[in-house]
Amino acid sequence: MSAVEFPEPPTDKKAIEEGGVFAPRFDAAGLVTAVVTDARDGMLLMVAHMNAEALALTLETGIAHYWSRSRGKIWKKGETSGNVQQVTELRTDCDQDAVWLRVNVLGQDATCHTGRRSCFYRTVGLEDGIAMLRDDGSKPLFDAKKTYRNAE
Repeated sequence: MSAVEFPEPPTDKKAIEEGGVFAPRFDAAGLVTAVVTDARDGMLLMVAHMNAEALALTLETGIAHYWSRSRGKIWKKGETSGNVQQVTELRTDCDQDAVWLRVNVLGQDATCHTGRRSCFYRTVGLEDGIAMLRDDGSKPLFDAKKTYRNAE
């Protein structure tokens, strides 16, 4: 558990948008959206969610922590794979309901659980009016089946 606590968001729009206090506006499920990019080249690596504890742990440790909606628990990114995300900068948007993390990925420089560098490894296009996915050609940087065989 973290010692960092966040204040209730101000009701005044100007205080939210221009004030100096970080008071994240968590949604009804207690989450904020986290957009994660590579600090070196800006590549979009992933989009995740953080609850107050994950956000506080991230600020305290400098290592990205998220809330796993599928597992219902805190998730330290890279705990199983070794591809830990070291946060170089954390920003929030104007209404403080989303955060942007710039990270250096330690280990094999892979963020996605499929073993790829980014979770965004497919493009979307239309073929005869049907939305289709196309692989961008990126290959896994580690064997996901071997790495996560004992993971929940």
